Amino acid sequence: MSKKKLWTLWSNGNLNDEEAALLRKKAAELPVPFDKESAQCIQELLESFLSRDDALGLAAPQIGMSKKIIIFKNKNFDEKGRVRRPEDFDLLVNPRITQKRGEEEIGSEGCLSCPDISVEISRSPEIKVRAVDQHGNKVNKRYTGFLARIVQHEIDHLDGILKVDHQGNIYYPKEKEEFFQKVFK
Repeated sequence: MSKKKLWTLWSNGNLNDEEAALLRKKAAELPVPFDKESAQCIQELLESFLSRDDALGLAAPQIGMSKKIIIFKNKNFDEKGRVRRPEDFDLLVNPRITQKRGEEEIGSEGCLSCPDISVEISRSPEIKVRAVDQHGNKVNKRYTGFLARIVQHEIDHLDGILKVDHQGNIYYPKEKEEFFQKVFK
C-alpha cells in the first residue's frame, strides 16, 4: 500500500496553483451503483488513508481526485499511528449533511492541504449525514462532538472549501511569518 501524493495550497514556501485549483473545485458525485472507475477511486482513497499515520480524515480531492468521497477515523482520535481496522473508520461516498443541530462551537482545525497553520472555525456540534458506503449501501448517520467537526471539515473539501476560507483566526509558526503574511493579506 503506497501513500498517494498529498495536494496542498503551498509547500516549501511556494504556492501550488495547479493543486489549489483542484482543491477549490466542487467535486463530482460518483454513480451508484459504482462503475469500475468509481470503485477504483474509492479503493485509492481507502489505501491512501490507511497508509497515513498523520490524518484524522481525508477527502478524495486531497489526493488529486475531484470525487465526492471522504474517509475519517470514527474513534481513538488521540492515538498515533495508522488506522488498521474497518470498524475504526467511516468511508462515505456522495455525503450530504441533511441536518445540523445545536449552537455552533469554535474549535481549532488543522489540515493536510494547508500545512503548518491552524484556524479557529465555528461548526455545528451535531449533524446528520446521508451517503452511501464503500459497498454502495445507503447510509444515514448522526455524528456529534469532535467527530461532527471532522465530518464537516471533510465535506467542505468536496465543495472546494478549505479551512482558510472560514472567518476564524489563523495561527502559524513564527519562523514562517513572512510567507504567511504574504499569503493571507
